[in-house]
Amino acid sequence: MIWKTCGATHRALPTKVNKMTTLQENSIATLEVLRQSDMGVFLNGGTGNTNDDILLHKNQQTGDVNVGDKVTVFLYHDPSGRLTASMRLPKIKVGQIGYAPVINTTRFGAFVDVGTERGIFMPFAEMKGRPKEGEYVWVKLYEDKSHRLAVSMEVEDEMRRASRAATDAKIGDWVEGAVYNMTDQGAYLMTRERWIAFLHRSEFNGPILIGQMIKGRITYLREDGRINISLRQTKENAINPDAERILDFLKQRKGKMPYGDKTAPAVIKAKFGLSKAAFKRALGHLMKEKKIHQDQGWTYLDM
Repeated sequence: MIWKTCGATHRALPTKVNKMTTLQENSIATLEVLRQSDMGVFLNGGTGNTNDDILLHKNQQTGDVNVGDKVTVFLYHDPSGRLTASMRLPKIKVGQIGYAPVINTTRFGAFVDVGTERGIFMPFAEMKGRPKEGEYVWVKLYEDKSHRLAVSMEVEDEMRRASRAATDAKIGDWVEGAVYNMTDQGAYLMTRERWIAFLHRSEFNGPILIGQMIKGRITYLREDGRINISLRQTKENAINPDAERILDFLKQRKGKMPYGDKTAPAVIKAKFGLSKAAFKRALGHLMKEKKIHQDQGWTYLDM
C-alpha cells in the first residue's frame, strides 16, 4: 500500500505500438483489444503474429473491456516467462515520489510495491543503505535506459519541489514523518503536512534508518521554511517518560540494576538512550516518590 505520494514532475507516457516497437516487461503501453477468450482478452503484441498477442486476464481487469477498445496496461512476465498485462497501473507516475514497502530483495537489488501487479525493481546503485523486506522507503519512479520502469531512493530534489513551507508550524507541536535522507549532521524527513524536518544526530536515541517513521517535537522554525525537531519531551515533561523507561528496565531485571548516579554517561546512553543529566533527573524523581533506592552503585525497585 502506498502511504503517500507527492508532486509529479513528469507523466508516464504510454507506448504507442508500431512495427518498430518492442514491448517489454515493467513498462506501460496502450494496446488494442483484438479478441476475447474464456481467460480474458488478448491485446495486440505489435508483431502481426497472434502468438505474440498479450493476455489481459479477467483477474487483471479493473473495468469493462471489449474488442476494439484501447487499454493502458502494465506489462510483466508471468511465472512461465510470457509477457502478460494488467490494468493495475503504478500509483505514482514517472518523476513522482511515494512512500512504499519493499516486498522482496535479491543479490541485484530489491522490488518495491508501487501498486502494480508485480513489484518494481530498485537496483543497488539507487539504494540508500540496504532496506529489508517489509520496510517502507521513499522512492521515485523513473524509466531506465531500456524504457523499463524502476525506482530510486535518490529523492532529495523531488522532496524539495513537493514540500510546503511550514508556515503553520508552532514550536512545541509534534509532527510525524518518514526519513528520506541521512547526512553526517542528521536525518531529513517529510512530515504528513509535507514539511521538511531536520533531526540533528545529537537528538538520536538509537539507530535511525532511511524510511523509518519518526515522531518529533518542533524546536525551531527555519527561515527556509523547514523545521528542526527533537525526539525528547520538554525538560519539565521529560521526567515521566524517562522514569517509566527506568522502571520498565528494573522490572525486566527483577527489581535491581548495576546503574546509578555514578554510572558513566556512555553506559547510560547505551543502556537507556538517555543523557546522564536526564537519567539523574529521572532517578531523583523516582527516589522522591519512594519507588526506588540506591545502594553501593546499584539501584533497587521499592514497588
